[in-house]
Amino acid sequence: MSPFLLFSFVIGYFFLLLAVAYRTSRNSNNESFFIGNRNSNWMLVAFGMIGTSLSGVTFVSVPGTVGDFSGDSFKAFAYFQVVIGYWIGYFIVAFILLPLYYRLQLTSIYNYLQTRFGHVAYRTGALFFIISRTVGATARLYLVINVLQVFILDEIGVPFGITALVILLMIILYTFEGGVKTIVYTDTLQTTFMLLGLIVCILYIIPQLGGSQILHSMDQKGYTSLFNTDWQSKGFFLKQIVGGMFITIAMTGLDQEMMQKNISVRNLRDSQKNMILFSGTMVLVNLLFLFLGGLLYLFALNQGAQYSHHQLLLNGKNVIGDDLFPTIALQFLPRAIGVIFIIGLISALFPSADGALTALTSSFCIDLLDLKKMDRSEQQKKRIRMTVHICFAIVFLICILLFKWINNKSIINVILDLAGYTYGPLLGLFAFGIFTRRNLPQTGVITLVCLLAPLLCYFISKNAAQWFNGFQIGIELLLLNGLLTFVGLAILSKKQTVTN
Repeated sequence: MSPFLLFSFVIGYFFLLLAVAYRTSRNSNNESFFIGNRNSNWMLVAFGMIGTSLSGVTFVSVPGTVGDFSGDSFKAFAYFQVVIGYWIGYFIVAFILLPLYYRLQLTSIYNYLQTRFGHVAYRTGALFFIISRTVGATARLYLVINVLQVFILDEIGVPFGITALVILLMIILYTFEGGVKTIVYTDTLQTTFMLLGLIVCILYIIPQLGGSQILHSMDQKGYTSLFNTDWQSKGFFLKQIVGGMFITIAMTGLDQEMMQKNISVRNLRDSQKNMILFSGTMVLVNLLFLFLGGLLYLFALNQGAQYSHHQLLLNGKNVIGDDLFPTIALQFLPRAIGVIFIIGLISALFPSADGALTALTSSFCIDLLDLKKMDRSEQQKKRIRMTVHICFAIVFLICILLFKWINNKSIINVILDLAGYTYGPLLGLFAFGIFTRRNLPQTGVITLVCLLAPLLCYFISKNAAQWFNGFQIGIELLLLNGLLTFVGLAILSKKQTVTN
């Protein structure tokens, strides 16, 4: 398929987003940028959050895990173990964290830490969110940009750095004014196209593989295996479920990007309905992506692909993992399906970046610069916010280039590993605030504890197999990190003093 044709669809899609942004950002101000004036429709937020949570990682990387038997964490449908944990975690977010945020009328959820522990804990929480979301968002963004680069822009002769720069400029253009107010609508649009790409690909491939015998064929190849019962493995089902639950609590409930959209809803009840609807839909959509992965591997084998030393070679190219879906969609399926794939792919790209860029700008302005309390005019504050927005886009570009240099074949494992290190201190801080009544000292030692916990986790993780008779630490790393942070804070803490 002509790369120029595919690229024209990318540009056309971007202009559609610009039109939506123009429509929704009229008469916008800092309040609409940060929390959408607390007037967002809960059903739109729920639907749009699917695109934000799934991103290009689910669209490209999750199907690729099904037939990849080289790793230890995810084989066949084993990623669904994590999805079960996600589902449980969403209910904890809905009925424990959201009531807290609404009761305190927060713009930034890290204001809770200031209310509970003071300024140092507040700034520390915001700092770890900024690190966590920057790393996670750029990893997701890199995955999709790299697919566009390899399958479209390399043939046109555009360098990877230019591709990344142009994509980020596109995102800046349609989020610059409206912020959350715009993103609620653009994410809804993008989620629609992403799910359309998923469903169309499934419906096309099923008849090509004989229809009724597909599940039996998947089962014969070992693609439908779900629960890993090896307790020493990183993929042990209890680890995956518990780890998935805490990943949702941390990466959704303690994440300003995800909660920024939830607290933009009119009231708590609607926000909780949003979270419950979102959680059920997420389970179904992830299951469909795993089913698509099985279809893609069967299709590749029908086209002559062969397994060899943990590789799946198709026409001399290893298509296992992240390369599977784009290779099949763009080189082996009809042109119309390829176009739908590209539209679905870029629809997965933008929600994972636009919301992150907006949330990081919001957190930095509110939590670190204290923009709301600045003695500046509304116009001056707006200029500061726009400057921060551009600076984060530059940071995104640098991180994307670093991921290109690393060039990992399965980005979903990288993201979950990084989340374990970066979100752990947030989990520990919030858990200590919610489940204890103790105070923390107003010193930088809080930040030191939050920095030492991930370093200690890294040391334990690297030596776990040797120390614990082959036991490997996997997705539960986040829980360990949060626990170490909690213990460190407990050592520093003191009882609350009661004043009359």
